[in-house]
Amino acid sequence: MPLPASIETIAKLIAIDTTSYKTNLQLIDLAEEILTALGANIRRTWDESRNKANIFATIGPNDVPGIVLSGHTDVVPVDGQDWTTDPFRLTPMDGKLFGRGTADMKSFIAICLTLAPEFAAAPLRMPVHFAFSYDEEVGCVGVRRLIDDLAHLAVRPALCIVGEPTDMKAVIGHKGKKSVRCHVEGHECHSALNHQGVNAVEIAAEMVTRLRAMQRRIKEQGPFDHGYQPPYTTVHTGTMQGGTALNIVPKSCSFEFEIRNLPDHDPEDLMAEVRGWAQDLVPEMLAVSEASGITLDEHNSTPGLGLDEMDAVVQLVCALSGSNQTSKVAFTTEAGLFQQAGIPAVVIGPGSITQAHRPDEFIAIEQVAKCEDFLRRLLAHMC
Repeated sequence: MPLPASIETIAKLIAIDTTSYKTNLQLIDLAEEILTALGANIRRTWDESRNKANIFATIGPNDVPGIVLSGHTDVVPVDGQDWTTDPFRLTPMDGKLFGRGTADMKSFIAICLTLAPEFAAAPLRMPVHFAFSYDEEVGCVGVRRLIDDLAHLAVRPALCIVGEPTDMKAVIGHKGKKSVRCHVEGHECHSALNHQGVNAVEIAAEMVTRLRAMQRRIKEQGPFDHGYQPPYTTVHTGTMQGGTALNIVPKSCSFEFEIRNLPDHDPEDLMAEVRGWAQDLVPEMLAVSEASGITLDEHNSTPGLGLDEMDAVVQLVCALSGSNQTSKVAFTTEAGLFQQAGIPAVVIGPGSITQAHRPDEFIAIEQVAKCEDFLRRLLAHMC
């Protein structure tokens, strides 16, 4: 069996280190060079530093609804991971391709770029849009600007295919995510005179304890959707810092928590509870020090995705993939943002999420071939 045509492009993309804290412009430049040569209409959107960019490229007619192929260009760090291969050099071995981003999700982008000439040469009856974004791994940051910029389109796309690794099976639902930083400002004093202070660590701990109780309640009472594992909204505290010495009542303490909500479970209802706890605790704090208080900073919020398996776009993707099996996943993608913007989105791409973010990340060559076949069937549908 011949090797998939896109392996060479996968190797080029893997060799570009686009870890989220670095620039992605070398990859974006390469994608633009390939697509411009095919006559694509190109638009870039930038971050504030102009050190990172999204690209949105269109091939085909612009007066009818088209299909978006969406992927993120950034990868997670390799720092501290025990790799046995060079993470930024594609290494074929035992029917697999090793390298950072092979599964998540440079292979999908490379396949799109490799097959772009076939789309450009075909008599398309609808446009294909290539949407490659920055900083997905740190909160779907770049794609928000890309989606906002879609207001320039004469016609809104009919479907977005997000190529996250799903073993080439259609994912029609994923959880949303809200990330929150809570800061407690107390009043420090000698621990022997703790009645004169406001213990920020203890107040923060009480907030965390209530979050844990919230999780216990949701686990027991729902709401539930057994298409997910776990089948309920999760609440999790991930970091906490506070205090300076044991004999000082701590002045400040901060912790971060997240809510990963079922698409039909509004996280704002849960946040209203959290704000209510803060309001309950603050009066006692202010009685000791007017400078004390609790602040909640929601530094990222990404909506969930929810489609019915009988939706026309889902049926189309299933037909193209050759499988009627659909699923839901706990991880979050930009698909929820496209859906929020009025563009139905299905997540389907090569590779397995179980390989993502790990040392010796890999994608099976068989998965690359399946994705190429999928996109060629999509092309036939669009002609």
